[in-house]
Amino acid sequence: MAVATGLFLIDNNTYCIRYILGARGDKMTRIDNKERMLKLMEILREQTDEENEYTLDDIAECFKKEYGPDVRLNKNSLRDDIEHLIEAKFDITVNQEKEGMPKYYSHQYRLFELYELRMLIDAVASARFITKDETKQLIRKIKKLTSMHHAKKLHNEILIDSSVKSESKMVRLAINDLHEAIFERRIVTFQYGRYNINKEFVLSHDGGEYKVKPLALTWVNDFYYLIAYYFSKEEIRHYRIDRLRNVRITEEQFPYEPFDVSKYVSSTFHMYAGSEEWIKIRFHNDLINVIIDKFGRDADIRKLNDEHFILTAKAIVSEGLVKWLLNWGNQAKVLSPPSLVDEVVYEIRNMMTVYENTGD
Repeated sequence: MAVATGLFLIDNNTYCIRYILGARGDKMTRIDNKERMLKLMEILREQTDEENEYTLDDIAECFKKEYGPDVRLNKNSLRDDIEHLIEAKFDITVNQEKEGMPKYYSHQYRLFELYELRMLIDAVASARFITKDETKQLIRKIKKLTSMHHAKKLHNEILIDSSVKSESKMVRLAINDLHEAIFERRIVTFQYGRYNINKEFVLSHDGGEYKVKPLALTWVNDFYYLIAYYFSKEEIRHYRIDRLRNVRITEEQFPYEPFDVSKYVSSTFHMYAGSEEWIKIRFHNDLINVIIDKFGRDADIRKLNDEHFILTAKAIVSEGLVKWLLNWGNQAKVLSPPSLVDEVVYEIRNMMTVYENTGD
């Protein structure tokens, strides 16, 4: 039995009625022209690529799987739909090996290359501030940006380490609010905290509110941070977003001020706060790549002798810098400022005391 699915305008006075025949059980399945074209786009986008092309018969088979085995599609209608999609700038590649052979159709243009999707998935999987459930949901969405065949290639070796994943589902809400506050240049208040030895989350300052001017959000060492001007201390600080609670955007606005996020992050070690000072450090040549990775190729690096070079840079002098320097043992020696030399020596002596102590 034929089912009229709509009127197709041929000229000002003539209309052609297109029919699609189909049944689901005893009930007829009606697919109008718009639905058919949308389904065609979906099939091409999700099921075809440069390695997987479909003939009109293949496409018709996809419709049967969706609407039932009795559905009949007019190939001319499908062919017309493809032409209309091409005219509308929807990417469809048409291949025909030789005259008389069937044409093959595929959607090959993708906003992202496969390796780019792989990088996005790896970044999401390793991000500590994203919960395990959110990670799986994001990966599913990323896979929808390519064909189902390519999506299968993205599945191999995806490791989601539950032990390092955040358990806070409030992170995504905080990120959204903070982005909005930065865009609208509005003051933000929140509570901040840390875990104690009993793995209990404890609010700092007895649960008092922090009032800040949000400057930027940045992702460092697998954690998301808010960089902000802290009014109480009159200095720029950074806060782990997964440790924020009760983020609130106020009505109070602040004027725009340029802020160099890259410069701030590169001068900060392990995201510890401190004062910015000029430092001079002697490193062994084996660490040249480590220093370039941290300070960039434009860093002031000068050869001292055949085994050592000297780095001169502006950096945040903090406990984080001391710990970073101690990572390199005798391959790094602080030359200045004297206060930093004293801090490193003090920490080394404390470490010696720990190991000299015969107790626990």
